[in-house]
Amino acid sequence: MKSNVFGPVPSRRLGFSLGIDVVPFKTCTLDCIYCQLGRTTVKTNQRKDFFSVKEILDEIKRNINSQKRIDYITFSGSGEPTLNSRIGQMIEEIKKITSLPVAVLTNGTLLYLPEVQEELKKADLVIPSLDAADEDTFTRVNRPHPSLKIHEVISGMAEFSRNFKGKIWLEVMLVKGINDSPSHLQKLTEVIRKIKVEKIQLNTPVRPPAEDFVFPLDEEDLRKICSFFGKNCEVIAKIQRKKQKAFQQNIEIMIHNMVKRRPVTIEDIAISLGIHRNEVIKYIESLIERRLVSFRIYEGKRYYYSLT
Repeated sequence: MKSNVFGPVPSRRLGFSLGIDVVPFKTCTLDCIYCQLGRTTVKTNQRKDFFSVKEILDEIKRNINSQKRIDYITFSGSGEPTLNSRIGQMIEEIKKITSLPVAVLTNGTLLYLPEVQEELKKADLVIPSLDAADEDTFTRVNRPHPSLKIHEVISGMAEFSRNFKGKIWLEVMLVKGINDSPSHLQKLTEVIRKIKVEKIQLNTPVRPPAEDFVFPLDEEDLRKICSFFGKNCEVIAKIQRKKQKAFQQNIEIMIHNMVKRRPVTIEDIAISLGIHRNEVIKYIESLIERRLVSFRIYEGKRYYYSLT
């Protein structure tokens, strides 16, 4: 049976993160053009009780008791975690069994719902994303569920930020030639002023995106934009990863051996090795950075192959 808990994996922002995946693969309110997991297969705004809370909590307890280094317990994974209607209950139960901080990585689209705001209040850190300041850009970059409107999303984030006692880091993903124009950045600046955040984190697609017309900004442009957003803004794209003992050499070797035999997808690797897709992505990213592995797209799917 596929595990809903993965890691701990090295995270650019959260150190060693024990991930919790609480929605089925690619179940999301958005279909972002830059998503590293590919196109959304189930685009929905309907919240559901997808998995057993008890089983997820049991998995978390086993990981905590394993003595592995864990800096954050993080709701993230393969879709939008706030679509799980029991996320609040899970956060509350986690707080009873550990003092480790709980983070929620969310696209923020459901924060206009009072019940979602109430449930996420129990977290220590919420990292929502906001890539658009107007409806046209929202549609182009995030391809939202038809029920979602950008003004409602922004209002929801602003309201949540006023009442939330923990930390909020707002991620902005910039795609070259699509949402990085001076006029749109000015709009984003004005919108973000309405949201109470500790940090603004600029990102750009550094992993293979869902669409082949998506390109990253270069580091110089990101730095310029960062100064435009102000002193609480930082660039998180392409941050040099520290050497992390969380990586298991035997898994990396097995993945490299797989791609040597034939081109494979992230899903192929995950199923074959019995590990979570997000863990596979971390290993693949490391192999690509070291120029041991590359990829090509065939019939809409991304296949990884060895360069050695």
